[in-house]
Amino acid sequence: MASQPGPLTQWPWQKLGNFKYVLLAPWVAHSMHKFMAASGEKRDMINFLIFPILLLRLLYSQLWITFSRYQTAKSKHRIVDKSLDFDQVDRERNCVRNAIESDGELDGRDDQIILTALLMYMGNMVVPGASHLPWWETRGVAITILLHMGPVEFIYYWLHRALHHHFLYSRYHSHHHASIVTEPITSVIHPFAEELSYFVLFAIPLMTMAFTGTGSIAAAVGYLMYIDFMNYMGHCNFELVPKWLFSIFPPLKYLMYTPSFHSLHHTQFRTNYSLFMPFYDYIYGTIDKSSDEQYERSLKGKEERPHVVHLTHLTHLQSIYHLRCGFSSLASKPYATKYYMWILWPLTFASMLLTWIYGTTFTAERNRFKRLIVETRVVPRYSFQYKSLCERDTINNLIEKAISQSEEEGAKVITLGLLNQGSELNGYGELYLKRNSLLKTKIVDGTSLAVAVVLNSVPKGTKSILLVGKLSKMAYFLSLSLCKRGVQVEMVQKDEYEILKLQLPPELHGRLVFSDSYTSENWLPRRVMSAWRVAGIIHALEEWNAHECGDVVTGVEKAWHAALAHGFLPSEDCINWVTC
Repeated sequence: MASQPGPLTQWPWQKLGNFKYVLLAPWVAHSMHKFMAASGEKRDMINFLIFPILLLRLLYSQLWITFSRYQTAKSKHRIVDKSLDFDQVDRERNCVRNAIESDGELDGRDDQIILTALLMYMGNMVVPGASHLPWWETRGVAITILLHMGPVEFIYYWLHRALHHHFLYSRYHSHHHASIVTEPITSVIHPFAEELSYFVLFAIPLMTMAFTGTGSIAAAVGYLMYIDFMNYMGHCNFELVPKWLFSIFPPLKYLMYTPSFHSLHHTQFRTNYSLFMPFYDYIYGTIDKSSDEQYERSLKGKEERPHVVHLTHLTHLQSIYHLRCGFSSLASKPYATKYYMWILWPLTFASMLLTWIYGTTFTAERNRFKRLIVETRVVPRYSFQYKSLCERDTINNLIEKAISQSEEEGAKVITLGLLNQGSELNGYGELYLKRNSLLKTKIVDGTSLAVAVVLNSVPKGTKSILLVGKLSKMAYFLSLSLCKRGVQVEMVQKDEYEILKLQLPPELHGRLVFSDSYTSENWLPRRVMSAWRVAGIIHALEEWNAHECGDVVTGVEKAWHAALAHGFLPSEDCINWVTC
């Protein structure tokens, strides 16, 4: 929210939450009835298409967000070398602080899309010449282009400069500028009054076409898509406009901005005010003198190789939406069935096929921790595929290829997510050492730190611990440590209980018992990382020159004290995780 919110800062439907879409229901129903009741040329196609256009724009914005976050994680052409924080994600998803506090699932990008749809319905009803438009009208397309280059760009430039005056800036525009590291959704995050002024501005070509009888569906829809494209593209935090475009047509630099051009406006504040066409900045002397240099530098990019790679995996079919490049409203919450997710099942199934066909890991995010660059890469396989014998070789090949890639990039450590280190799959990573005994990148399964976190999270005086899940290397070392401390370990699977009992020293058998009931929860809250992932970061920071895989462990106490020394603490919400 702006630092000193002014009148009409909040959106009228703010308190409605996701029910704000109900506002469209009467208009959509009227549009469909009107379309079905008419016949032939009497049907108003533009009125009928308003709602499909809204859905198209929502999908289009999500595609840009997904593309942007994926590219930001892997691209060397990043402009501002800084990560997004949770405050920005919340602010841009919810628009106003109230929505965050109410744990709503609002999405700031759809507010302006809903507003546009509502005003288009009203305009179609009351403005002469705004209904029953033909598919194409050349004069209207020309009018739209000329009016955008002239009045729209000119008025926006001076409106934008006015919004940077301290009076308006503190009441409205500062909300948008709170985001230094921009991404596509940043482009539409504005208070209601500011967004309303933009709609009035962009309506100039549309209203002119209506009043002159030169309007067309192609011009109206095309203009909206042009605005969306330039908005989303210009707020990406990586350069994607190729240099050859400006080489072919040099004047283009005055007619089309680039992400690096607009990024300077978000970092310098008092330069590069133009909407999409920089020529007004050149005319009025507000062009940032480093614009060309910034473009060249961003286009050239800076190759950064990761120090630590965490290899995770997909779980349930909808987990792909929980990735950073997925839906923000889902990514930081525990998994729960949502009624609206059933609508996405065709897309979900298609994504499963795509990940199955796509035969390599992909980068999901990149972060910095102290002097380290830490990447998370995803194995494109789901939990049920890890259980399939026919997928075992394929998964091992994917993991081994990721390890080899990390080795080529000079990574110090690669950590294996839980399913990537199964005993049946690869013997907790030992398989990859047997295949490449000269591996310089250290494979870390995180057992020592994971055991340490649990041990040090057990309250003093605890007499028994319930051990659930599949018997693993961690389960053995954890049970061994707990039993040595005099804590009783209960297990819920009879066969696993018998196996573990044989592995423990005979004098500890009395500390292991069988139980027949349990409950569990497993998800990561914000600012929390799994102990397996943290173990790799600690391994790299401490420069330990040994693998932790197979039957090898770094040492429970050693890993624990190193984690504390680097600022990590056990999470209060879940003893299996570590937070910093």
